[in-house]
Amino acid sequence: MIKVLLADDETMIRAGVRAILATDPGIEVVAEAGDGHEAVELAREHRPDVVLLDIRMPRLDGLGAAEELRGAVPGAAVVMLTTFSEDAYIARALGSGVSGFLLKSGDPRELIAGVRAVAGGGAALSPTVARRVIDTLGGERLTRAAAARARLDRLTGREREVVALLGAGLSNQEIADRMYVVEGTVKAHVSAVLGRLGLRNRVQLAVLAYEAGLVTGDA
Repeated sequence: MIKVLLADDETMIRAGVRAILATDPGIEVVAEAGDGHEAVELAREHRPDVVLLDIRMPRLDGLGAAEELRGAVPGAAVVMLTTFSEDAYIARALGSGVSGFLLKSGDPRELIAGVRAVAGGGAALSPTVARRVIDTLGGERLTRAAAARARLDRLTGREREVVALLGAGLSNQEIADRMYVVEGTVKAHVSAVLGRLGLRNRVQLAVLAYEAGLVTGDA
């Protein structure tokens, strides 16, 4: 069972997300918080596998809460819930230790898949958010795409396959099943790629996969 903590200052949003997650028998929302401080306190108490954080919350926003959660519950994967109007927050959070970004208004199936992916060690990046992140980073799109492809050309074919599947939102186990290897092999590939490319986390790697055209989507 995947234990989820949900933090959003809007009661209706929390109710909607909870209802969506309740359709998956393998996911349980163990606690809800209305602000960042409460989220950190409840995370210490419930030790969730995944924390879904609204980026903008009172007392302590999602970015601040994510920072505290890394120390309080290092084993929890943090996913930011965002809207179209929060590009600046997304750009700031990209370099942090969050495991993904999902749109509040996105496909419910994307939310469930994202929770499962990050619980399994993967990254959850909505295709729509990925495109907006790339736009926010600035620079001419074709130039950035060429630079991303050049960076990925330094990888082996097997490593590029792992990057593409990670960018598509698959968990470590799902990638392992797809490639007919053990999960530990996938983790080793991801760690090696992050080190070789000088990236801090899997979300940055997923963005690079989108920039290079390894992943596409219309969500």
